[in-house]
Order: sequence, then C-alpha cells, then structure tokens
Amino acid sequence: MNKNCLLCGVGGQGTVLAAKILSAAAMEKGLSVKSAETIGMAQRGGSVVSHVRIGENVHSPLIPHSCADVVISFEPAEAVRNLCYLKKDGLLITAKKAVMPVTASLGGCKYNGEEMLGYLRTNVNNLCVIDGEKAVAELGSSKVLNIVLLGAAVKSGALGFTFSEIEEIIRKSVKEQFVELNIRALHYSE
Repeated sequence: MNKNCLLCGVGGQGTVLAAKILSAAAMEKGLSVKSAETIGMAQRGGSVVSHVRIGENVHSPLIPHSCADVVISFEPAEAVRNLCYLKKDGLLITAKKAVMPVTASLGGCKYNGEEMLGYLRTNVNNLCVIDGEKAVAELGSSKVLNIVLLGAAVKSGALGFTFSEIEEIIRKSVKEQFVELNIRALHYSE
C-alpha cells in the first residue's frame, strides 16, 4: 500500500495531530512512513502543512506536486493553496468554514471562503465539503474538527485504514478524558 496524504490548515486547528495519528496507524500496520510539517507562523494563525507518505520506496517525506492521493484541508483557502499536490483522481476533503488569516484581518480584508469553495467545485472532480462548524457544534467541542475530517477520509476508503485502526491510535495518543469525544468525532460523518 503506497499512499500520500497532505493535511493543511492554519495554526491551532490540529493539523499536526491528525498527521501523527495517520503516521502512527501506518506504523501499527507495519508500514513504512515518512512525514514532515511546514509550520511557518502557525502559532499566529499562519499556514500549517503536513505531508504523510506511507509505503515502500518512499525516499522523501515531502509529497511531490500532483502525487497526493488525499488532501485534507481544514480551511477552503488552504485547500486552494495546496491543490497543486492533489493527483488528478485524488480526493480533496475540506471544511466549509473559512478561517481568516491574521494578516488579512489586520489589513481589513474580507474573506468568507465561498469564492474558494466555488473554485474547488469547478476544479476538483473528487471533492468532499464538510460542514465542520455544524459538526463541532453537535459534538460540543471546536477542538475535534481535525478528527471529523480524518473520519471523512477513513470513510472514503482512500487512505486504506479502518475506523477501528484509527480508534486504536486515538486511544493511545489522546488524553484519556478526550478519547470518547474524539472517537465520536471520528465517526461523525459515517
């Protein structure tokens, strides 16, 4: 199984944790994994991109352009910005709600994400838009959007993991008091 998954968002959305869960799930299955994060100004709402490459004959942790089987985006503009990584028949999963970058809000720019979603709908054949705002409201925590999106990827089958395999990693890597919440988030779009 060779899979390339790119996760992108802004600082504080849990992009790195989702990538670590994917990597750990692959290692648990005995698969070779390479991963890397480009974090930049993440603590200030800047872009975060995590590359996760699973399988044999993977020599670099960075996914080449047009080679990602799945792009999981936590925000529409980040999806557009990282669209160059998605392979032609790849799956793009994105949260619907826009997150205005700090630099744009300081400059008085307006951004609601609709233009970006329109672009994605026109240019991506295999697109899944998740109403993350609704999901986190129903789950009772804004901190589980990453797991909701990861669950949508698992449901698609594009990553080659089962819900039980990801649950096992969540149980090992999330603080005990948040395990059940994260498992409910994982199954949200099921």
